Amino acid sequence: MSEPLTTPGEGFHPHLHDTATRPGSPLRTRLHHIRADALDGDTAQTGGMRRFAAVSGRTVGSEKLWMGQTHVAPSTSSSDHHHGESETAIYIVSGHPEFVFLDDSGPQPEEIRLRTSPGDYIFVPPFVPHREENPDPVEEAVVVIARSTQEAIVVNLPQLYALRAGEV
Repeated sequence: MSEPLTTPGEGFHPHLHDTATRPGSPLRTRLHHIRADALDGDTAQTGGMRRFAAVSGRTVGSEKLWMGQTHVAPSTSSSDHHHGESETAIYIVSGHPEFVFLDDSGPQPEEIRLRTSPGDYIFVPPFVPHREENPDPVEEAVVVIARSTQEAIVVNLPQLYALRAGEV
């Protein structure tokens, strides 16, 4: 039927072997299989959240992409933060996390709250301060995150505010 599953810890297709004649880094010449129990918790963190890398420069040699999971405990809010130059796409796996940002396009800045459900997506542009909240008192929220940089950039902020041109 099909080849057996890779074994834990292999991290790449087991039938490919390095050769001295193959060009490029071994990390860049094969598919990588990152098991759910092998996610890397040694990532940039924000208070109230746990981030786990699956695809990154360190885990698979990614040069332009970071992807992983974030878990937000019940009745928890992250710190206010932004993700630097990185574009961030978020897919809601479980729970009903809320994403909060400050819209300063009108005469008065207004706090906007995006309430989500499983299957929803959120896009966070570069340098946009925001926070994630999980208002549910019982259920953990889990999201999958993809970023346009190879590592998870997290810049924690003292408050939720809109950045002006040139601010980082």
